Amino acid sequence: MTGAGLLAAAAAGSGVLPAVVDVVVGALLVLMAASLLVATWRVVRGPTDADRVLAVDLGFVVVVVSVVLLAVRLRQPALLDLVLVATLVGFLSTVVLARLVAGRGRGAS
Repeated sequence: MTGAGLLAAAAAGSGVLPAVVDVVVGALLVLMAASLLVATWRVVRGPTDADRVLAVDLGFVVVVVSVVLLAVRLRQPALLDLVLVATLVGFLSTVVLARLVAGRGRGAS
């Protein structure tokens, strides 16, 4: 079915488009889980503190994107409020962790 066919089916009230969205969101959630595993591996392996901070930040972004995908899949727009708050907290924590790592780098020289 072409893109125009999908749009026509959605306009006609058929369940084709929501089914496609559910499949795509499901596949993306699997990719997010794999990304979270990679980020966790980098947190454990390091080798530097900067690598660990970047991995924690990546993990946080993956979790936030996963919540967005769940909001789409569950059709719960209220979850997007959680995403807005989480992105603010994530930004602030990234700034704090970056300053912490930068401070350690200056003290070691």
